[in-house]
Amino acid sequence: MKFATFLKNENERLAVQVDDRLIDVVETAKKNGWNEIYTDVMQVIELDEIPLKEFEDQIKEAVSNNNAVIIEEEVVWGPCVTKPHKIICVGLNYRKHADETNSPYPEVPILFNKFDNTLTGHQCEIEVPSVTNELDYEVELGIVIGKRTKNVTQEEALSHVFGYCTVNDISARDLQMRTHQWLLGKTSDGFSPVGPYLVTSDEVGDPNNLNLKTYVNGELRQNSNTSDMIFTCKEIVSYISKYMTLEPGDLILTGTPEGVVFGLPVEERVYLQPGDEVSVEIEKLGKLTNKFVKDGALQHA
Repeated sequence: MKFATFLKNENERLAVQVDDRLIDVVETAKKNGWNEIYTDVMQVIELDEIPLKEFEDQIKEAVSNNNAVIIEEEVVWGPCVTKPHKIICVGLNYRKHADETNSPYPEVPILFNKFDNTLTGHQCEIEVPSVTNELDYEVELGIVIGKRTKNVTQEEALSHVFGYCTVNDISARDLQMRTHQWLLGKTSDGFSPVGPYLVTSDEVGDPNNLNLKTYVNGELRQNSNTSDMIFTCKEIVSYISKYMTLEPGDLILTGTPEGVVFGLPVEERVYLQPGDEVSVEIEKLGKLTNKFVKDGALQHA
């Protein structure tokens, strides 16, 4: 299934994508008299396999009987994962990206974190902070945990994954490189657009065989495959679970491939500016697009 979040009366609402149609889950549940109504994607992520399958069957039956409420007006998207307990990121996890930045391949995953203030949705505007002159893009595969996970083996790790999503790990390089800790350059408001869809793992298959791309103002900048990861998705989930308990809804960003601005020679680097539009796209997961605006523009909108 493909889940999404949209805003209605400024409240986040759950949607499901079926045959290129976006279904309003709450209104469809009311229309069909369902006892159980899921209003948020986090509730769905915590479902066991059987109730999740029953929910999927309900949605498909409502669609086939023309009893599903379609969201026809222009959609205001929210992040497809709304309240992750943790956002954990992996740095320098693609061979060619490490090569372009003249960095050695890590011997263990490099981990850092982001916070929920960075979350935003498809087609949402993102401010370019006045404190940076070096704003960069990073297409990344997002892993969303579906079960409480501690000390899981690599062989079992992906069975603990609910699904996957497209993420742009926006990075202020001058702030990121100011100290040995990357936090400052990664955690400004809106620096983690995620979506449009959270796609369940059964529809994705092998997460380490997906094409991923980035376009800036229509120009292709990143074009790679998740097979270039140094640490695979199962290795990442297993590794993190040895040090902390992963909870349903936790979001893991798995690194970016080559083609970022920071990977170019210094004289060729042209960083993101207000007015730029960036689209990041991952096979089977969809394209996520955001436009960048001046610092303060959203407060005065």
